[in-house]
Amino acid sequence: MVFGLRTIIQSIVTMAQPKVVFVLGGPGAGKGTQCQRIVKDFEFVHLSAGDLLREERAKPGSEYGELIESYIRDGKIVPVDITCSLLERAMQESGKNKFLIDGFPRNQDNLDGWNRRVASKVKLLFVLYFDCPLEVCTNRCLSRGAAGSGRSDDNIESLHKRFNTYTSETKPIIDYYRNLNLVQQIDATKSADDVYDAVKQAFLELGASGDI
Repeated sequence: MVFGLRTIIQSIVTMAQPKVVFVLGGPGAGKGTQCQRIVKDFEFVHLSAGDLLREERAKPGSEYGELIESYIRDGKIVPVDITCSLLERAMQESGKNKFLIDGFPRNQDNLDGWNRRVASKVKLLFVLYFDCPLEVCTNRCLSRGAAGSGRSDDNIESLHKRFNTYTSETKPIIDYYRNLNLVQQIDATKSADDVYDAVKQAFLELGASGDI
């Protein structure tokens, strides 16, 4: 009887625990576009670490605004405690329990901060990795900037810095999760529809396993 009650309690805790999918890939790999589709079909909440930082930067009187701006402009990664704080707040305010966390963790400091502050409170389902060559990503970002994206880092100088950061700091994080068998790698060079076909399959398999 006690064992049965314990199992029920554990099931309730597991159900209530927020579920997270990290979404990683180089600048311009199409993370945001694909996340919009996942939200529509699988009812996840899309949290972009970059968007949350940009929103915080734009808030009048934000204690972090100037610091965030300087990091983004230089293509550097914002200190993890700021990012984790914004992510936790967004998850709590959403009232939901399934989250796509886009563009995080981007380096070892991000990973350490996440593991220290948040990892024990959520269930990481997998890392969705959009694999896309530098040349393709660069062309996409420059086209986005020319079309008026409003992003101060959609220019060639910032892009070089961002790609250097991605290669040296984010790729090792993807490899870390790959060694834990938690990476779903997607060829992001194809059309948005073809990319989403592969993405959708990954989530359908997750649903079939009962994880979502």
